[in-house]
Amino acid sequence: MALIGLISDLHAAPEPVAQALSIFKKAGVEQILCAGDIAGYMQQLSATVKLLEQGNCHTVIGNHDQSYLSKNPAGHEDANIHFLQQLPLFYQAVIDNTSVYMVHAQPPDGTHGGIKLLDKNGELLTEQVELWTEKLRSFDYDVLVIGHTHQVFAEVLSGTLVINPGSSLFNNCCAILRLPEQSVEMIALNGNNIEKTWNWGEHVIYRK
Repeated sequence: MALIGLISDLHAAPEPVAQALSIFKKAGVEQILCAGDIAGYMQQLSATVKLLEQGNCHTVIGNHDQSYLSKNPAGHEDANIHFLQQLPLFYQAVIDNTSVYMVHAQPPDGTHGGIKLLDKNGELLTEQVELWTEKLRSFDYDVLVIGHTHQVFAEVLSGTLVINPGSSLFNNCCAILRLPEQSVEMIALNGNNIEKTWNWGEHVIYRK
């Protein structure tokens, strides 16, 4: 059995990332996947990047990361820019005979839009489940890991287990995926309950 740690939408807040990495280590996690948006909102990008590097995390680029790169002057480089520049749009691997694909928002390489399955109360929206079941009908992977929408769910759509671990910052959540059984454990961070849906403007930005 392989244990895979899942995080996303870190938004330059290192504290919940450090907590997630500690949880993964204690659980015996073998690999860590990060579904993007390392930058954005908070102001501790360097510390957040350092944690991802220390954790040897497989990371894809998110829309906030792309925005961060676009706002820096031409020719200006630092360690954060170098880290973000080398991030791929998607990640794919076969782990314990299970095909896994990761992208920030939606396949094949979208960093905007995203798979939204929940309403503001965290309940499944039938029409969204049906929509994405149809859109993923030709998607030929066992597991799809995404972020972007700040929603926490693990649902089987068209034979693919679609997992969004939510934002480590805003949803107070990370996840552990067990393969090949494809079971998912959502784990609360920051000493708070998991916010299954976090909408900008409806919640406070950050609680320690």
